[in-house]
Amino acid sequence: MHVEDQDNVIALLSRPDTYAARTGATGTTVDLVETHVSVVFLTQDRAYKLKRSVVFPYLDFSTADRRRRFCEAEVRFNSRTAPGIYLGVVPVSRNNDGGLALDGDGEPVDWLVEMRRFDEDTLFDRLADRGVLDRYAMEDLGDSIARFHYDAERLTDAGGRDATAAIIANNEQSFAEIPPGLLDADAVERVTAASRGALDACGALLDRRRADGLVRHCHGDLHLRNIFLYEGRATLFDAIEFNEDFANIDVLYDLAFLIMDLDCREFRDLASILLNRYLDVTGDAEGLAALPLFLSMRAAVRSHVDAMACTDQSDAHEAGVLRDRARHYLEKAEEYLAPAEPMLVAMGGLSGSGKSRLAREFAASLAPAPGARVVRSDSTRKRIAGAPLGSRLGPGGYTPEMTNRTFEAVYEEARVALAAGHSVIADTVFAGPQQRAAIARVAEDAGVPFQGFWLEAQPDIMMERVTNRKRNVSDATAPIVRMQLEYELGDIDWHRIDSSGSKENTMRQCVKVMDRLRV
Repeated sequence: MHVEDQDNVIALLSRPDTYAARTGATGTTVDLVETHVSVVFLTQDRAYKLKRSVVFPYLDFSTADRRRRFCEAEVRFNSRTAPGIYLGVVPVSRNNDGGLALDGDGEPVDWLVEMRRFDEDTLFDRLADRGVLDRYAMEDLGDSIARFHYDAERLTDAGGRDATAAIIANNEQSFAEIPPGLLDADAVERVTAASRGALDACGALLDRRRADGLVRHCHGDLHLRNIFLYEGRATLFDAIEFNEDFANIDVLYDLAFLIMDLDCREFRDLASILLNRYLDVTGDAEGLAALPLFLSMRAAVRSHVDAMACTDQSDAHEAGVLRDRARHYLEKAEEYLAPAEPMLVAMGGLSGSGKSRLAREFAASLAPAPGARVVRSDSTRKRIAGAPLGSRLGPGGYTPEMTNRTFEAVYEEARVALAAGHSVIADTVFAGPQQRAAIARVAEDAGVPFQGFWLEAQPDIMMERVTNRKRNVSDATAPIVRMQLEYELGDIDWHRIDSSGSKENTMRQCVKVMDRLRV
């Protein structure tokens, strides 16, 4: 509901000459981007966001003073991730002659967030549409989000079972307000019931995660359109400032929005890479038990938001787009909560055999969404050592004691992820028969299917691969491959795959074996 008339303010900010004295801008146009809660005015090198004087159940921008405080909060919160973009808060003032001015000497009548304008073509939703997002972009993004979450304020009075139940109840109420026939009413009821059933199963976990400090002041609106490239780095912006309940959440619920966004745009492979990189950094495998619920809740929110927007859309084509998207999100919300049968796959082979590449690319094909947890010994070793994934470990990182710790950690994380209902791909050399037997026992103890793959390639191919690697977690080199070639491997009863050829051929061999296992 609109409260105050801001037409004069909008008219002032729509004129190019308004900005000349402040920024020296000489542009002849001001571009506007409008939403139901804000108007953004784009000049040559700046963006000014005006908060609309509106009140909704989740938001109150009714007075100029409230808008000022939320502008200040927006700058403060987003400076955590994009300090070079958020420049400050600027008043719109009324001069002595009764006219309005940007940052004038008179009494402030409204407030703006001032931002440095960036290249909108680097927004991640546009990069995704152009097909230029890749593994490296997802790994960088996973690192950035993990760092952000690590630094975020820990909270003990938010999140947990009760807060999650409130979101589910809000979704139910929001669906009830949508006109009949727009969405499948039976599907809505199934999603609501399944959400409550999933919450019953993981409610104690959610409370425990809050006690462990995993409810934090997060972003709250973490989707592709709120990420862009700035100075070559993935940068998060436009975090929630207007409702603390939306931002004070479990870190995996924050990440779930982005995973859901990628998956619903049919980029499950990228969603899988992102999740696995994040977990490589954080080691938060236990939280996987709540991920299906978190993904479903995020999809449900998008479904009823788009469905309601459809009812307000006068353009028939745009209304149809919103309707179809709302239905798609509802289907995904139900799909995420469908029962899944986890399994354990082991990818073994000497360095350069292609096992890690196969694990990464095969992961997205295993349930539940967005794919298997890839527990890679190279990443696990560096997490244990407290070293960045992109760093190289010295000799101390490869002592027999450290190697034993690494394998035990791989087995343990596989156990935890399987217990959470998630499929696992264990990715390590598995050179010794005792190691191969140990990972098979993990599957046996968990009561899940197991398949072991042993990848092998010509020695010169393996050495060439490790020599030409770029931005790889592994520290393996050609001399290490030569050393591994002298290993006594023992009898290998796993399915052996010749990985000397293309990655597509290696994948086809793996898929054929897995198809037989599933029959």
